[in-house]
Amino acid sequence: MTLFQAIIFGLVQGLGEFLPISSSAHLVLLPWLFGWTDPGLTFDIALHIGTLIAVIIYFWKDWLQLFIKGFTDTKSTDGRMFWYLVAATIPGAIIGYLLENIAETVFRSPILIAVMLIIMGIILYRADQKSPKKTEMNDISFKTAMLIGISQAMAIIPGVSRSGVTMTTGLLTGLTREASARFSFLLSTPIIFGAAAIKLPEIMSNPSMITTDFIVGMIVSFISGLASIGFLLRYIQTKNFLPFSIYRFILGALVIIIAIAR
Repeated sequence: MTLFQAIIFGLVQGLGEFLPISSSAHLVLLPWLFGWTDPGLTFDIALHIGTLIAVIIYFWKDWLQLFIKGFTDTKSTDGRMFWYLVAATIPGAIIGYLLENIAETVFRSPILIAVMLIIMGIILYRADQKSPKKTEMNDISFKTAMLIGISQAMAIIPGVSRSGVTMTTGLLTGLTREASARFSFLLSTPIIFGAAAIKLPEIMSNPSMITTDFIVGMIVSFISGLASIGFLLRYIQTKNFLPFSIYRFILGALVIIIAIAR
């Protein structure tokens, strides 16, 4: 892998992890489209560490407050929200563990990814158009949190998008765009942490795996992840998700055309 490729992979992970366009889809499609070598498990860990640091830094005050209230004042809004996030993480973690092998083989089909990009793009658009968007972050119920958590499990299929499906579900339950995005980002923290933590011991036992590509990918993923979080939270205050739906449709259609042509 060249330094240029490491930068592109890091940029794709950082942007795709938090924008509703599916980072996993792009990480699979890049080598397929351009004939690049698959970066492998080690580099995947680097990318996840980068986005993990990004979401922790951006929301560190939120998480500190949630954690403190979660153990000292469970009846408060923050205390209740902390345990909602914990509970909502469980479905995705279980499904990810059970279907890990399938996710790394069957679910990496370019055609399947393209179809999911298009379908979820249409659903995101429809949810954004039809949702009443009245419920704010502090008013999220346990039922809504669990529905969003269950939907997150679908993101094991590249093309679905973890942020995309959780924001879509949030909108369908009546959350505002900002509430949907903020809850989605907070919910991403334990999932990304888990994905990195499971694979991290392999890196720690073999420090030689930490190469220049590893460090560059992690740094670019961190910077682009931090930027994409801030961008989306500002963007949705005045605009809708239509551009992301259009992008998903165009990319999905392009992949199908290329796959058929090949």
